[in-house]
Amino acid sequence: MSNEKRTFAYICPECKQLVVAQQTAFSIAAGDCNIPCPCGKASLHIENLGSMYHLSVPCVACGRNHEVSCPQEALLRRKALALTCKATGFDSCVIGEETAVYEAAKRMEESADSLPENVENGKEGFLNELVMQEVLSEIKEIAKRDGISCTCGSKRWSLDVRYASVVLRCADCGGVLKIPAGADGDIDNICCQYTLQIKGRK
Repeated sequence: MSNEKRTFAYICPECKQLVVAQQTAFSIAAGDCNIPCPCGKASLHIENLGSMYHLSVPCVACGRNHEVSCPQEALLRRKALALTCKATGFDSCVIGEETAVYEAAKRMEESADSLPENVENGKEGFLNELVMQEVLSEIKEIAKRDGISCTCGSKRWSLDVRYASVVLRCADCGGVLKIPAGADGDIDNICCQYTLQIKGRK
């Protein structure tokens, strides 16, 4: 296992360059690791949780980091594993065997060339104005019935509106809940929720 290598590829949302790096399966299993962009402004973070891995993936499509949970078997064994931005459908990161990842990375670069400029940090409004309005309206309705809480027990929270998502943050423990707000299906998902629970850090 120690000699097996996994290749990671993503496009930096800051400088737009393709970042490709290799890690041995042993180093990934041994603990947390980072794959930074040479510009120093973005980094792919991988956290070992035992049978699962938690990844924080920079996304050039929406300018945000996606928090993804991935089974150990998929991360270490699959030929090519694509992590997709739910708001845009863009493959923000590919993990797997070297040849397969390089092929996928070429497609990522081609797709990235067609992305609109200056979407980071909501500079061009929202990915989908109507979806964002509907999601925010539903969150307000849930808040009116005191339906937002954190697993730490707190009911104090703040709201951060981003380009293609809404983030609820616990005011006591700092836990977060990211709610997608860029695709039509995101409206249906939030409408099905009577309450919202933030994953606390305590």
